[in-house]
Amino acid sequence: MWVFAFFDLPVETKKQRRAYARFRKDLLEDGFSMMQYSVYYRHCASHENAVVHVNRMGKCVPAEGEVRFMVITDKQFSKIRTFVGRARQAMPDAPAQMEMF
Repeated sequence: MWVFAFFDLPVETKKQRRAYARFRKDLLEDGFSMMQYSVYYRHCASHENAVVHVNRMGKCVPAEGEVRFMVITDKQFSKIRTFVGRARQAMPDAPAQMEMF
């Protein structure tokens, strides 16, 4: 499963910029990676694990602005097409799942 975080947070005041930076730092500490500005993603082993991360990050959302989370499957993620200019870029390989006994 993949969790996406899409956000639009105000950065007009010093307090808002701090809240934006804190939220971005929280995403990175929780294992999210930046796909593009204000779009972050994270791989999760299961839907239940994805829900845990969505709930955890939902508690970190600043008082102002808007954040949306979306959970998709590996198959849906593999269908993402990326274009830079007019040339198609290959997607990076999905991380290998680690099994613990």
